[in-house]
Amino acid sequence: MKQNSVLKIIATTTAGLLVLLAVAWLAWVPSPKELAYELAGSWGGPGSGAGQLNEPTGIAVHKGEVFVSDARNARIQVFDVDGRFRRQFGTKGDSPGQLGRPMNLAIHQDELYVADYWNDRIEVFALDGTPRRRIGRAGSAPGEFSAPGGVAVAANGDLHVVDFYNQRVQQLKPDGKFISQRGESGRIGIWAGEFNYPTDVALAGDGTLYVADGYNDRIQVFAADGRFLRKWGGPFALNVHGPFNGWFATVTSIALGPEGNIFVADFYHDRVQKFRPDGTFLTAFGTPATGPAHTAIAVDVDADGTVYVANYDAHRIEKWRPGKR
Repeated sequence: MKQNSVLKIIATTTAGLLVLLAVAWLAWVPSPKELAYELAGSWGGPGSGAGQLNEPTGIAVHKGEVFVSDARNARIQVFDVDGRFRRQFGTKGDSPGQLGRPMNLAIHQDELYVADYWNDRIEVFALDGTPRRRIGRAGSAPGEFSAPGGVAVAANGDLHVVDFYNQRVQQLKPDGKFISQRGESGRIGIWAGEFNYPTDVALAGDGTLYVADGYNDRIQVFAADGRFLRKWGGPFALNVHGPFNGWFATVTSIALGPEGNIFVADFYHDRVQKFRPDGTFLTAFGTPATGPAHTAIAVDVDADGTVYVANYDAHRIEKWRPGKR
């Protein structure tokens, strides 16, 4: 009898654990609600010639053109949406109009904003490549940067800049004057409003700010007035990484689609994940890595819903379209 009682306790405990695991799986590993996107083309390849790339790290689509941060070549290359080379600009250096390591990009009122990681500034160009101005300098004071990774520009011209090593996102006036910041300067944290090497930002029309909280493996969302709204990515979005739907392993880029959905480059999982603005997982797609590096490092979305991805490992740009039944 005693043995039977012990077996019953073990069986009951095991069943309870299985139920808890099933509930946790359903809560934290959502099923796709859309078909995966399909690869519609790619271009580039390793090199330093026109149309070739060496570790692309940023991408922006605008009026039929695709702007690419060609990081190791320290330049911006511009293609049409089918991959035909159009022009390039920027040379390696730290003088006006030169670049150190260009990262994520933003376009506002026919100007290109380049987060220049090594030069600790935002470099602004006309879309034809003419240098316009520089914003910021190296440091940790308000308005200064330590390896900016991404930038978003509001309708009024205010900048939201990811300040990677300073563990913050700064909001600046168009001339670079400091307005406010999210995150505590120099402090890493996993709680709401704290960052662990943030990498990129995207701004909705109503001022809602989406932050790729890179090494916390999550997305954080803030209201236009700076209030924290929500976060997602793994259990409780507390720096738990994994390969499951809705989880991340270093988010490196974020973009808003024409319907307001959120596209996230999940770098170490070689994929882009798509979400609703509330964090509901929709689908994932990408190209597996073939070398020692990983693939999906930067993403942007055209007005027609076509997704463009910078493939870091293969030194190329990929064009993806929604899947068809």
